[in-house]
Amino acid sequence: MYTFSYMEDRTKIIILAGGKGTRMGGDLPKVLSQVKGKSMIRHLLGGVESSGIDTNPTIIVGYKKDLVIEELNKENKKYNFIYQEEQLGTGHAVNLAKDSLKDNAENVIVLYGDHPFVSAETIKKLKEKHDESGKIITLATVKLPDFKDWRINFVNFSRIVRDENGKIIKDIQYKDATDEEIKITEVNPCYFCFNAKWLWENLDKLKTDNNQKEYYLTDVIKIATTDGIEIESIDLDPREALGANTKAELEILEKFAL
Repeated sequence: MYTFSYMEDRTKIIILAGGKGTRMGGDLPKVLSQVKGKSMIRHLLGGVESSGIDTNPTIIVGYKKDLVIEELNKENKKYNFIYQEEQLGTGHAVNLAKDSLKDNAENVIVLYGDHPFVSAETIKKLKEKHDESGKIITLATVKLPDFKDWRINFVNFSRIVRDENGKIIKDIQYKDATDEEIKITEVNPCYFCFNAKWLWENLDKLKTDNNQKEYYLTDVIKIATTDGIEIESIDLDPREALGANTKAELEILEKFAL
């Protein structure tokens, strides 16, 4: 069993914001696509700020990074920008923050700049559940009745596989899932809270043996369960898990935006 010692309680938030957004039909970084007249990442940062957990979140930028930085600097907030030169996956993106955060964070929360509706309450709930459980990993999952109507947005999300006792044993990417696994209606929007020390020690174990040839952050679940580490979870309102990769998905976000 993995053991660790606590440093002073500090939780840092990492936001992944490096994607191009090719299927949005334009040439902007994906996180700058607008919902109700405001970029998706600005929506998310509103929730992060209101949570009070991290006043200087780390933002991983990539495609046309200067546009993202310029947009976010308009409000004179404090952000720690890190550049992901090559788009090698979510695990690679988070690992880029290691040198910046490894000595000043007990826990790390990972969120996504193209998922605009994550509330301050959910961010706090994720951290509180993580603290209470003492687990290495806590994640938010969404339990759906089906993938019909607006819930079609979730059909490409990775599936959460549990054992007969309800313990999480695997996260499987949609593109790598079997026909049976695709039928699972508990999905993972990939909102994580990690013990930071464990995370930094295990990100280097990620491999690219998947259809996308990328380093998946979700593969840390396999690393943890293989080592006998139990994973905690919280239930999430499906609306807070909505993200957008296409114009059609962006239109669904418009319907739910406040």
